[in-house]
Amino acid sequence: MVQKIKHNGEIHIGANIRRIRRARGIGQTQLVTRLQLLGVDITREALVKIERGIQHVQASQLRGIRDVLETTYDELLREGDATPG
Repeated sequence: MVQKIKHNGEIHIGANIRRIRRARGIGQTQLVTRLQLLGVDITREALVKIERGIQHVQASQLRGIRDVLETTYDELLREGDATPG
């Protein structure tokens, strides 16, 4: 069974991923390539949808994103001031 995670009213996982990715200077294509090298099943299109909050992120994808971005689950699941854009 694949676990899927999507933001709720307070937690904006996709926006947090985008914020952290940009802070690290990593493009979407670069992130997807690194994830695929780790064996994570994800496409750039899927990442775009996850960052926009319109697609669930799988637990395995979130774990890979955490590892590639060298961040924590706490940071990825942070509540609050995540802004779209």
